[in-house]
Amino acid sequence: MPGPVGGEAGRAGMYDIAIIGGGINGCGIARDAAGRGYSVLLADMGDLASGTSSWSTKLVHGGLRYLEHYEFRLVREALAERAVLLAMAPHIIRPLRFILPHHAGLRPAWLLRLGLFLYDHIGGRGRLDGTRTVDLRRDPAGGVLNARFSRGFEYSDCQVDDARLVVLNARDAADHGAHIRPRTRVLAAQRVGDHWVLQLADMRSGQQQEIVARVLINAAGPWVDDVRVGVMGDGGRPRLRLVKGSHIVVRRIGTHDQAFIFQNGDGRIVFAIPYEQDFTLIGTTDEDFTGDPADARASDAEIDYLCAAASAYFAEPVTRAAIAWTFAGVRSLFDDGAGPAQAATRDYVIEASGGAGDARRIDIFGGKITTYRRLAEIVLAHVAAAIGPRSRGAWTRMAPLPGGDFPSGGDAALSAALTRAFPFVPATTARRLVRSYGTRAFGILDGATSAGDLGVDFGAGLTEREVRYLCAEEWASTAEDVLWRRSKLGLKIDEAGAKRLRHWFETTGAARAIG
Repeated sequence: MPGPVGGEAGRAGMYDIAIIGGGINGCGIARDAAGRGYSVLLADMGDLASGTSSWSTKLVHGGLRYLEHYEFRLVREALAERAVLLAMAPHIIRPLRFILPHHAGLRPAWLLRLGLFLYDHIGGRGRLDGTRTVDLRRDPAGGVLNARFSRGFEYSDCQVDDARLVVLNARDAADHGAHIRPRTRVLAAQRVGDHWVLQLADMRSGQQQEIVARVLINAAGPWVDDVRVGVMGDGGRPRLRLVKGSHIVVRRIGTHDQAFIFQNGDGRIVFAIPYEQDFTLIGTTDEDFTGDPADARASDAEIDYLCAAASAYFAEPVTRAAIAWTFAGVRSLFDDGAGPAQAATRDYVIEASGGAGDARRIDIFGGKITTYRRLAEIVLAHVAAAIGPRSRGAWTRMAPLPGGDFPSGGDAALSAALTRAFPFVPATTARRLVRSYGTRAFGILDGATSAGDLGVDFGAGLTEREVRYLCAEEWASTAEDVLWRRSKLGLKIDEAGAKRLRHWFETTGAARAIG
C-alpha cells in the first residue's frame, strides 16, 4: 500500500492521523481524511468489520422506532444520509419496502399513520416511494401472515451489506493513500507534546513498530473504553453502555420482496427481512451486555424470543428447526442513563481533548451505520481545527464508493452486461458479483475466457479468481474473512467447499495471492 502522504509526507512512521478501529466509523473517517490529503494510518486488532459493523440488521434507515423516543435530530439526519448512501453505493445498498401489520392490541392506527407521515417528510425520502395502506388479505405479502392481520402500512427504507460497506470505505481510503492495517493491535499510545507515539504489533508475525501521529482517533466501537484505559492510560469513568443485539436466519419465508416490521407486547420491534436470496433474517434483541464483545453469542432465551415474536405474526410458526444461522453483535451506545436497553440513544457523541500545545485526541461513542459518513465529516472538522486543512474540504457526499459508479437500480442491467461479457459465468453468480463489487466485477473476471480460467471452484459461484482479488484488494487473509465478511457465502457453501477454501489459504495463502 502507498506510504504516508499529506502534511507529514517524507517522514517514515509519521502520520497526520492515526485511527484505532476498523469498523464503519473508523474506515469512514479514514476514507474522508485520506481524500482530503491527510496522511492516515488505521489499525484494527482483528479483520475489518469483524466487530459490531458486521453483526447489524443490515439496514440503512432513519430508525422509525426512534421517533417514539423523540430522537428527531437523529432520524432527520439518518433519513437524509439514507439518500446519500443509496447514490454512493447502489451495488450494496438497495431500496426495500417494509410492511407494518396493524396489531389492534398495541399501538393505535392513528399513531402509526402519524409516525409514518413524519418518517416520510422529516428528512426527505428522495426517490423512495412513500407510505401506503395495505390490505393484507389481498397483497401477496399478506399470504404468509396470520389471517387475523388484515391491515397494514407499507413504507420505504434500504438494505445494506454492512461488512462490504466497511471494506469499500477502507478500499477507497487506501486508494487515496491511507495505510490500512487489519490484525494490528495498538499496544500503547502516549501523548508527547503536540504528537502521539503509538506502539503497534502485527497480530500474525508479532513484529512491533512505533509510529507518530498528530491526531489520534479512538473509533474502537464497543472497545472504546478499553482503548481509553488500557492503551491511553485514561482513568476517566466508563462512557459506554454495551447492548447486545441477536438475530436468527431461517429459510426464506414466502416469495415476496417486502420485509416486515413486527410490534411486540414488550414495546420492542422485530424485523423479518429477505436475505441473501434464499433466507429471511429475523432480529433484533436488546439486552445489556458485560464481558468481551468478541464473545457475544445469541443466547437460547434470545433465540426463543425471536422465534416467538415472528411466530405471533407468520401463519407458519418459526421454529429452531428452520434456523440456518444465528449471530449477535454488541452495540456501543453512549451511556445516557436511559432505562431499558431499547430506549438508550442510538445517536453518536464525539469528544475531543487536547489543544494549546497538546496533541488532539478524538473519542467516538455510539453511532449508526446510516450516519457514519456525516459523523466522519464532523470528526474531520475537529481535525482541521487542530492541525489545519489540507488539499480539499468535504468531498464524500457526491463520490461513489468503489464499484458504485452506476445509477441506483441499475444492477440488473449491469448483471446482464457481465453475463454477455463472460457467458460462462452463471446468471446467479453474475448477479451476486455485481451486488458485491459493482462495476469492479468486470475487473475481477478480466482476461478469463472460460470457467477453467477462474481457478479452483469452492462452490456457490466462489472461485479462486475472486478469492485472489479479495486477498489482494480487500485484505482477506482467512477463509472466515471471505465466507462471513467479504461475502455471506458461508450460508451457501457446503462443508466440503469450505474445507477446500481453508486448505487454499493454508497452502497458497494470502501472501502468495497478493504476490
